Amino acid sequence: MAFADNLRQLPSVEHIAALHLLDDSGNVVATIPNQPGKVGSLTLYAALAAKHGSINEAAAREGLELFAEHTDDARLHPGNHPNIDRLLDVIANQTVYQTRVELRD
Repeated sequence: MAFADNLRQLPSVEHIAALHLLDDSGNVVATIPNQPGKVGSLTLYAALAAKHGSINEAAAREGLELFAEHTDDARLHPGNHPNIDRLLDVIANQTVYQTRVELRD
């Protein structure tokens, strides 16, 4: 299935302002805001975190499948898709990110 089709199967993030990724020390290492061009990544990461409890290897593998055609492009063009690059890094380095959801006012 294409990325757009996969997104339609995931819960809405209308109520989320941003999703923060935290390292082992609890420091924010990345933020995915709810803004045009980022909503797809936010939707996917929020769903993965809800299902897996964190962004871990299992979440990353599922995320790469859900990003569909964008995953192949990310592999061919590192840096063009930082949220996919991060999932590849999670797998390669066995990194785990906890998440913190910032709700809209």
